[in-house]
Amino acid sequence: MTLPDLTKFYIDGAWVAPVEARSFPLIDPATEEEIGQLAMGGAEDVDHAVRAAHRALPGFRDTDPAERIALLRRALALYEERSEMFAQAMRREMGSPITFSRQGQVARGSLHINALIEVMKDFAFEEDRGSTRLRHEAVGVCGLITPWNWPINQMVVKAAPALAAGCTMVLKPSEFSAISALLFAQVLHEAGVPPGVFNLVNGYGSNVGAAISSHPLVDMVSFTGSTAAGVRVAETAAPTVKRVAQELGGKSANILLEDADFVEAVPKGVAACFTNSGQSCSIPTRMIVPRSRLEEVVDLAVARAKQFRLGPTDDPETDLGPLVNRAQFDRVRRLIQSGIDEGATLRIGGPDRPEGLERGFYVQPSIFTDVTPEMTIAREEIFGPVLSILSYDDEEEAIALANASDYGLAAYVQSSSLSRAQAVARRLVGGQVHINYPLPDFHAPFGGFRQSGNGREWGEAGLREYLEVKAMIGYRPDASVPANERQSEKAGD
Repeated sequence: MTLPDLTKFYIDGAWVAPVEARSFPLIDPATEEEIGQLAMGGAEDVDHAVRAAHRALPGFRDTDPAERIALLRRALALYEERSEMFAQAMRREMGSPITFSRQGQVARGSLHINALIEVMKDFAFEEDRGSTRLRHEAVGVCGLITPWNWPINQMVVKAAPALAAGCTMVLKPSEFSAISALLFAQVLHEAGVPPGVFNLVNGYGSNVGAAISSHPLVDMVSFTGSTAAGVRVAETAAPTVKRVAQELGGKSANILLEDADFVEAVPKGVAACFTNSGQSCSIPTRMIVPRSRLEEVVDLAVARAKQFRLGPTDDPETDLGPLVNRAQFDRVRRLIQSGIDEGATLRIGGPDRPEGLERGFYVQPSIFTDVTPEMTIAREEIFGPVLSILSYDDEEEAIALANASDYGLAAYVQSSSLSRAQAVARRLVGGQVHINYPLPDFHAPFGGFRQSGNGREWGEAGLREYLEVKAMIGYRPDASVPANERQSEKAGD
């Protein structure tokens, strides 16, 4: 594929060079070869972008919602025309195997935009409550800070609802997924986004991200990333009392009740854990199973893990690609080793490179049993293809193990009895609870409890994150007086 211009930012409707030239080498994680040099910005670039967004806000905020729907439709059509470009970009920049890149990464962009358009058709930006008119209006200038693991997904679930709400914005994508971000900026430009409404500045979180979250003209920051980084974003945003929405880490539990169909539930749980090479915040990385059926679970889980094929990211048969970069590669291997050192039983995989893959940041899919809640692999988000299996003796213990986490992004429960699964789901701590591996619901709110963040994305909940509610009291004064009294007053006159 032909790379977009990596030396420019998108500010005020134009492609511009950074104030100060700095660069970051982009490395293909499957080959460890450099594929380009990305221009990196600083606080001055952010200031230019924020001021452009601030100037554009009054005009865009007051556009008719129908205009914004039409803009989203144009962007969607252009995005789908270039789906293969996006798939190849994510394959090369963050190591997503091409089949998953097409069917998982790229597909989600379309699904989220379509869901948002459906929401917009029926959404009441103004509504009456008696004599009071409620007006839902754009929160203002938004800083959007997105991660590398689901590049398009995370840009779409922030930028699209911000546009739908009438907000203007500055996007800082991860430097590890900047190619797809620049392609996304091209799509929005060609779709006719007015100058200043959407702006993009590449850079590090420590300077560009911090400049966005601390800027006094930014009204809201939406951040997706690690919990530690989320804390820093909240700290820098606090002095200006801006709204902060955060989608952070996860350590999601998957309870298999003893009446579940284990032949189906265990392999599906393994596959879910290894989604995106384990680089997803909401996947079920802790499988909680009856102690009496542990060996049956192990046999099924190991058999499924052996079916995953690691290989070149351009091979349609590859299931698991590399991790995104060397730092993540080293970290995941250290965590696998910590599981061994702390006494968990390694059933498959390990910290060594997969056989036959001497280059690239590939990690063996690994499964542990005899995992206890205090172990590092049971507590920390690993972000690699690593499954921890914990055992329980009764349902109460299973629920307690599932909820024994600092996180609360998602949870899973499997049972042949829907009513029993529903009862357990009500007691699990998580922003989304998945019962019996359902199909995704792109209208369902997505977000977490505890250290998994605050705020919600997807569908109507995602749109509302970018809206403020104004109550205009007395807007319809006659509505506060009963009809019979209004008649009496007129007769008395």
